[in-house]
Amino acid sequence: MGTKDVKPTRSELIELKKKIKLSQSGHKLLKMKRDGLILEFFEILNQAKGVRNELDDAYNNATEKIGIAEAVEGRMVIKSTALALKDGPEISLESHNIMGVVVPKIEASSVHKPINKRGYGILGTSSYIDEAVDSYEILVDKIILAAEIETTMKRLLEDIEKTKRRVNALEFKVIPEMQEAMDFIRFRLDEMERENTFRLKRIKA
Repeated sequence: MGTKDVKPTRSELIELKKKIKLSQSGHKLLKMKRDGLILEFFEILNQAKGVRNELDDAYNNATEKIGIAEAVEGRMVIKSTALALKDGPEISLESHNIMGVVVPKIEASSVHKPINKRGYGILGTSSYIDEAVDSYEILVDKIILAAEIETTMKRLLEDIEKTKRRVNALEFKVIPEMQEAMDFIRFRLDEMERENTFRLKRIKA
């Protein structure tokens, strides 16, 4: 808002005062939201670090177990067992709200199955294959959890950046420009009042 575009009237001054008050109130609320989102982000970041470590451990364990099973049973048996597996995990995607930010909630079922529900013959396989399947079920569980947490972090970070930009725009551009316009109107009104007073004195004289 440039001072050239401002009408130096009392009604404009009153309107500007209202706008400044509203902008300051919005600025305060946005700062509170930004700070709250940052706290939420760091809390989830700590969870993410733990989940990422668990995911790495689960991946290393699954790789080791499948390596042992392949060495004992052979690659063909592993492939045929994998093809025999039935009913993959069922994923349902919901959402919930964190301070106005919609984040995903991933629910998974049928990830961990009893041995007799996996689809391959129990008698035709060894415990090495069972351990490999167990380790991969755990890995899938960790992947789903990591996906939920990391997507939540990404959305929170995007909203933090957006809120930060709005806070800065209000603090360093919108409110100062309106205050400058208000000061200009006050100056012009005072100037006009002095001119009127001077004119009245001359007329009286």
